[in-house]
Amino acid sequence: MEIKLGAQEQMLDGSDLVEKFRFAQAVGIDGIELRGLGDGKFVERRDEVLAARRAGVVISSVCVIMDHFIGDFDAERRRDAIDNMKILLSVITDAGGVGAITPAAFGLFSRRLPPFTPPRSEAEDRKILLEGLFALGEHAAKAGSLVLLEPINRYEDYMVNTLAQAASLVQELGMPSVVVMGDTFHMSIEEKDVGASLRQHRDVVRHIHLGDSNRFEPGAGHYDWEGTIGALSEIEYSGWMVMECGLSGPATEVLPGATQLLRGLAGQ
Repeated sequence: MEIKLGAQEQMLDGSDLVEKFRFAQAVGIDGIELRGLGDGKFVERRDEVLAARRAGVVISSVCVIMDHFIGDFDAERRRDAIDNMKILLSVITDAGGVGAITPAAFGLFSRRLPPFTPPRSEAEDRKILLEGLFALGEHAAKAGSLVLLEPINRYEDYMVNTLAQAASLVQELGMPSVVVMGDTFHMSIEEKDVGASLRQHRDVVRHIHLGDSNRFEPGAGHYDWEGTIGALSEIEYSGWMVMECGLSGPATEVLPGATQLLRGLAGQ
């Protein structure tokens, strides 16, 4: 299995994207995932990322970094999240990346923590998410990019925790520009069988985040990497696999081992 291995920019040594990409290549990483700040700030990076692309930097994707998302309880905050995601979707196309990542929400509410009962019904949640994803899907289709919907664990959100929940939304929309991504850390909490879930939803999973059981780099915990890489190989997954996690030590020391682990399991 040929894998495209990436890492988020904050994990890589270097003062700019060109230096970070050189470091990434030296430790066995093929591309960089950007962090997409809100308040319209990501558009300010357009010149930077275009220059990096001209210099040969490979950019895989962008992950939204905000304190509110498309499933927020407040309508104005939802609109702002959608507006910022549209910026990410446009700029990442210029950068040569595949798309922009968003969860339904992060830190908004958890049914596993007090007060346990959210202030909105499941039907309202679904309606709001479908509306937001539709708006983003239309923009992504015009921009030539993808909306990558990320399920996250039950303690960090309550609306979309599993690949099945994300796939249900994506399939109801029926928009090729809106797809699903899986994060190994979150999947290790929420999926009964990660490999089986990846196989079941092979038609909509287009991006993968990598983090071990302790949310450090692959190999730093007890996650079943062999099972996940095996499942991805079986479904002939061809998208990016991006490390989005903390590091258990200096990048120069721990990233080479992580990339060797993953490439070794993939037979590279």
